[in-house]
Amino acid sequence: MIPRDHTKLICDIGELSGLFSDTSSLDGFLQKIVEMISSHMHSEVCSIYIYYENTNELVLRATKGLKPEAIGKVTMKLGEGLTGIALKELRPVCEKNASKTPGYRYFPDIGEELYESFLAVPIVRGTNRIGAVVIQNSQKNYFNEEDTKVFRAITSQLANTIETAKLLISFNEKASPAASPTVAKELKFIKGRVGCEGFSFAEAIVHEQSVDLAPPEEQMTIAQARLTLEDFHRAVQETEKQLEALQEQIEEKLSDVASLIFTAQILMLKDQSFLDAIVKAIGEGLNPPDAVRKVASQYATMFDALPNQYLRDKKHDVLDIGSRLLENLIGVGDAHHDLKGKIVISRQLFPSDILKFSSLNVSGVILLSGGVASHLTILAVSLGLPVVFCEEPQLLKIPQGTKVILDADNGNIYVSPTQEVIESFKNKEKDRLLAIQVKHEMKDMTVTSDGERVRLMANINLLGDLSAAREYRAEGIGLYRTEFPFIVRSDFPSEEEQLSIYTKLVQGMPGQEITFRTLDIGGDKVLSYYDNGNEENPFLGMRSIRFSLRHKDVFAQQIRAILRAGVGANIRMMFPMISSLDEFIEAKDFVRQCADELSKEGVPHHANPPIGMMVELPSVIEIIDELAQEADFFSIGTNDFIQYMLAVDRTNEKVADFFLPHHPGVLRALYKVACAAKRHGKDVSVCGLMSHQEKFVPYLLGIGIRKLSVDSRYLYKIQRAVECVSLKEAEAETKKILSTKLVRDIERLLK
Repeated sequence: MIPRDHTKLICDIGELSGLFSDTSSLDGFLQKIVEMISSHMHSEVCSIYIYYENTNELVLRATKGLKPEAIGKVTMKLGEGLTGIALKELRPVCEKNASKTPGYRYFPDIGEELYESFLAVPIVRGTNRIGAVVIQNSQKNYFNEEDTKVFRAITSQLANTIETAKLLISFNEKASPAASPTVAKELKFIKGRVGCEGFSFAEAIVHEQSVDLAPPEEQMTIAQARLTLEDFHRAVQETEKQLEALQEQIEEKLSDVASLIFTAQILMLKDQSFLDAIVKAIGEGLNPPDAVRKVASQYATMFDALPNQYLRDKKHDVLDIGSRLLENLIGVGDAHHDLKGKIVISRQLFPSDILKFSSLNVSGVILLSGGVASHLTILAVSLGLPVVFCEEPQLLKIPQGTKVILDADNGNIYVSPTQEVIESFKNKEKDRLLAIQVKHEMKDMTVTSDGERVRLMANINLLGDLSAAREYRAEGIGLYRTEFPFIVRSDFPSEEEQLSIYTKLVQGMPGQEITFRTLDIGGDKVLSYYDNGNEENPFLGMRSIRFSLRHKDVFAQQIRAILRAGVGANIRMMFPMISSLDEFIEAKDFVRQCADELSKEGVPHHANPPIGMMVELPSVIEIIDELAQEADFFSIGTNDFIQYMLAVDRTNEKVADFFLPHHPGVLRALYKVACAAKRHGKDVSVCGLMSHQEKFVPYLLGIGIRKLSVDSRYLYKIQRAVECVSLKEAEAETKKILSTKLVRDIERLLK
């Protein structure tokens, strides 16, 4: 049997992106997928079937090895045939003698009878059935368990793409009314909340304005009357090249999370029905730009009418394509994609939007939401993208090109600022840029003024954060947030995909201590492809370790990937949102099970990494000694810890004033954790808000904390703060704080 390199197929994003090149239609795109898979697997047949809910049928849409005339003609009901069974029961079906297997269905005249080895894997996104991939071979018993695993990974990667193709294939035209413009009231100054620090002075562009594809009347020049069908085809080619270049650019910059985020736009240009509708409108006498506007609006309306919110949001991809086509046709359009150097104003954004903005060199973002969405904030920090959150809907109505100062250091927004204000902020920006240069002054070790060693670690969100961690001489990674590859992708990343990312992380900090936090989703960190129902209180719902222990198939893939990436490395693993000793032991035992399975399979891995937990919930304070006996280390996540201690939603602007790190209940609970760790000889660190605020450094050192984990940009200022602390004085001041009853008095002591 010819050896097959599965890892190469899964991890080579460039190969998957290459599927878009040199294909002129959606069917051509699907055909290229089956050819690539067939070649990689050395299988004689590979086929893709698409499932249509309205008829409850699977339809053959692409094949390599069967007769081409079978495409579109071979159909079967859900549950009919081995392929239908695989999709109905949402499980792979692997048979060595397919024709002898109960449920097998024979289709005459398609050339299938030669192939007895059969493997079908369902294509699903969340709970949505999309279709199935089938591979076949004449050699009996050709496919094995490893092939099944790799095919599940492949379908996971391609599910969103194939689902988009399926929708585009099945759409019928509908008309869409044009939106009417509105005028904003006069705005000058808006006070918001800091999302990601930074500064920008640039023209503003409103993201929602993409719903109106009509350019300003003065830009409709006489040249438009001379546009032809050939001009339209040229615009399609130019647009396709631009999108493929953008996809390549963002993958080079953010390989760990940029999984085909321009997929939907590229697929629109492969959809012959979409293009034919525009060509037909041009043939009926419409100018090409008007034809683009008409059809793009119709498609956007069709997406908007879909019952699923995740699919409805794809209308923005249609409008993006319409706008790009218009720009390449007549040099103008909505141009909402031409964002280089602009400040983007939007009502709502997804993580993939932040990634796109980064790839398009946006200079800042203003987001109209009720509070700071932590996953967007963390992503923006990693990308160095200034973000301010505010509640001023009139910002959505300011004219395109309005000059705005975004002071994300303080959460302030200045609309059409005066020259005096502009000069003032230009000087502040010079000072800020000078402050960035101090990373070269970082010392290899951090000690207090009286010689006590303190370890400063880096928080890592994306692989791109590694360079800053090294530049600022972090002593290791105190917190790697593993959820970002989950949040921005279209389905759960496979074990091999995660292995590729985690391996790069370990290689980026050789020999250093690296702490992996297992999947921490839920609350405000929502997976678009996982439907957990409508939770009234998502922060108290199915999140973090609860999700992982409920979905052990997903958990196992992550644990296995971490263990495999940790071979020969100094890795640690910790669980978020632990609420009981039982929960911690169950998760810890599951890691041991995964390690045992890897040993039985002969797969190299780290057999016994230290296992710890995040201290975030009030319930663990009274059982902290029992937990200290089981856990190898603690990491106090102060953001969630404060939120749950004080019952304050940290993303809710209305209760922001109640989020008080210096509340006596919070500070005394931190002291109990530190004391328990010391009693049992266990390592304890602090990450989150309090770890990078200088005023809390003396208190944290005073209760016994000797390890802080912060975003790299805070390392220098925290090192300076530690160096100013006398441990003897800090311990004395800590005793005063612990005996103080009122919040206002503690605030005075901290100052």
